[in-house]
Amino acid sequence: MPGLDYFHKSENGAAPAAAAPAADVNTEAPVEAPRSNVYYNARLDPKNYLEGPLSHNAATRLRQMLARPGIVVAPGICDGISARVALEAGFDCLYQSGAATTASRLGQPDVAIATLNDFVGAAQMVCSLQPSVPVIADADTGFGGPANVARTVRQYVSAGVAGMHIEDQVQTKRCGHLLGKQVVSREEFLTRIRAAVIARDSIPGGSDFVIIGRTDSAQVLGMEEAVTRLKLAADAGADVCFIEGVKTEELLRSTVAALAPKPVLVNVISGGLTPSFTTQEAETMGAKIIIFSLVSSVAMVHAVRDAMRSLKKTGTDFSSARGMDPKAFFEVMGLNEVIELDARAGGSAYQVV
Repeated sequence: MPGLDYFHKSENGAAPAAAAPAADVNTEAPVEAPRSNVYYNARLDPKNYLEGPLSHNAATRLRQMLARPGIVVAPGICDGISARVALEAGFDCLYQSGAATTASRLGQPDVAIATLNDFVGAAQMVCSLQPSVPVIADADTGFGGPANVARTVRQYVSAGVAGMHIEDQVQTKRCGHLLGKQVVSREEFLTRIRAAVIARDSIPGGSDFVIIGRTDSAQVLGMEEAVTRLKLAADAGADVCFIEGVKTEELLRSTVAALAPKPVLVNVISGGLTPSFTTQEAETMGAKIIIFSLVSSVAMVHAVRDAMRSLKKTGTDFSSARGMDPKAFFEVMGLNEVIELDARAGGSAYQVV
């Protein structure tokens, strides 16, 4: 199978591209990404995912969605409740935001406080709710060096995650829509991408896990450097390119054109660095995936804040409940499926609920 070997061949036959020359982050001059010696895995060629019914394997399904017409819309979820509500609304892809996970599990801001275990634990729960629905998960910086990046890939795949994005911020990272970001050198970023690709391609039986290269360098080193980094990431095996903090429609369009035919992901956070593009607008601009990282978390803050203030003021939760009784709440959480399973198995525990 076609592929270039710079460490060792995986059992699937593919190997990432040779390393780009190391460069100091403060002195490297913008250059065009080399178009030779690029990673190629014939098994993962997008043309292989154009036909046939959507797979029940979430990673394969995500590749099918990427290969076929239409933008992939992935709302950011922060816990089981938000994931259930997103599925109820009919979304066919979910996004596990690192910021949302850190907030919901730890009650902390997105400043490199959460660990791999926090992210994997959240992913296991979310992916178990409807396993065929792809979940794209934030992997921050990969939680360390190449071995840690590889471990992250293996644990995400085991959890049922369909794809992950890995970025070029320093280990003490922060939300991509905050100021004061710092990024590593090109070479360190590419090392992370190559480690993820090697780990994915080394999974026995072959994995369709999608690797998304993310750069936060636009706000630090400029758009030209950001696009160059993503070209290099694509050469190293990234399946999708994610440029954080695109500030205008023109910049998103030019980024999509520069990275074609690689799919481009855009992250929309109300009040963040990127304008509040609609899904239709983003698709018109050429984006293939749009995520709304904090849609659940911010809505939850407003809703819970209102409910708590109302309870404090009135002494009752009647108005905030809006007529939803406990059974109706549990039905959103999958109660009817549990009752049906119990009955089909011959149980009688939930004949009356």
